[in-house]
Amino acid sequence: MKLAVFVSDYRLTADTLERLTSDKLGIIFVSNGVYHATIKEKGNSSALLKKNAQFYVLHDDLETRGLGGSDIAENVKLVSYGELVELIFNDYEKLAWL
Repeated sequence: MKLAVFVSDYRLTADTLERLTSDKLGIIFVSNGVYHATIKEKGNSSALLKKNAQFYVLHDDLETRGLGGSDIAENVKLVSYGELVELIFNDYEKLAWL
């Protein structure tokens, strides 16, 4: 199964995702979840970015919070709404929202 998980809350911990299993996992950061995609002080990153998954962050939500592409970790891909729709329809079979 190919699963995409929308993460919209910054308070979400990696423990929540540990219970999810799939052949291919995509994590899409939206709303306040975009803060997981950013590089923290002293170069540390969110524990979620250590998960074996492909990571995406919605450009508009990042920009709304005064952040840009240079603020995100290297393993996170910046996507537009159009690219997000393509991912949903072409790359993943199931969706979850956390």
